[in-house]
Amino acid sequence: MSEDVVAPAKTRRKIPPKRMRVKDARGRFIAVRCSENEHAAISEKATQAGFSVGAFLRNLALGDAGPRAVRRPPVERKELSRLLGHLGKVGSNVNQLARGFNQTGVLPGFPEILAAQRDIRAMRDALMKALGRGH
Repeated sequence: MSEDVVAPAKTRRKIPPKRMRVKDARGRFIAVRCSENEHAAISEKATQAGFSVGAFLRNLALGDAGPRAVRRPPVERKELSRLLGHLGKVGSNVNQLARGFNQTGVLPGFPEILAAQRDIRAMRDALMKALGRGH
């Protein structure tokens, strides 16, 4: 007996959508030679300004970093944001303790918890002010 072998159906390969191109795509490259110290100084100034090195140099030379230049927050700002997140976790723990007190009416050291809550609020307000998120 002969068996009819059915060929598997061809599956079409998914073609990824084409990336949108900008009108003024940057296709040219400029190389600049510099010493290690100069490179470190340029990188440091770019970081302080919140730009990549290329965007920083374009900004200096042309007065504009370009439409797609992404401003990176300075390291200090990143650290402050991270600390604000940790402070939120601490505040969440304090809220859980307060909820336990409200349910049972018993919690040792309640005045200390209130003092900690006031301190946390003060720290949060100081961080928000440092981050420029006003209050």
